[in-house]
Amino acid sequence: MSFNGAVAFYSVFHIPREEHPELFRRVYDWLQPGGYLLCTLTGFGEEAYTEDDFFGVTMYWSNYGLEDYKEILTRVGFNILETTMIGHGYTEPHHVPTENHPLVLAQKPSAGRRTA
Repeated sequence: MSFNGAVAFYSVFHIPREEHPELFRRVYDWLQPGGYLLCTLTGFGEEAYTEDDFFGVTMYWSNYGLEDYKEILTRVGFNILETTMIGHGYTEPHHVPTENHPLVLAQKPSAGRRTA
């Protein structure tokens, strides 16, 4: 099974960051040549931590910084097409109203092309 695109909004950084390279490798393998990955990441790295009351539930975070993510995606084989900053995505007031996340558009090369 393969896909033309994959999307991961505000989710990657909620799994252990040590698993992120393997996650992106799997997504790369699932995509058809020329397929796209669109995902929100984080601009700075943080060791694993939890927040006890994140909209009423305990939430886990673990992430690398944007430059590390770009390196991981490139090493896996993606071409980084665009990176821009977007808002936090909350629909109600939150304690970090100015939080922004990098939105990354990456593409698996077409058949016969590899970047790394």
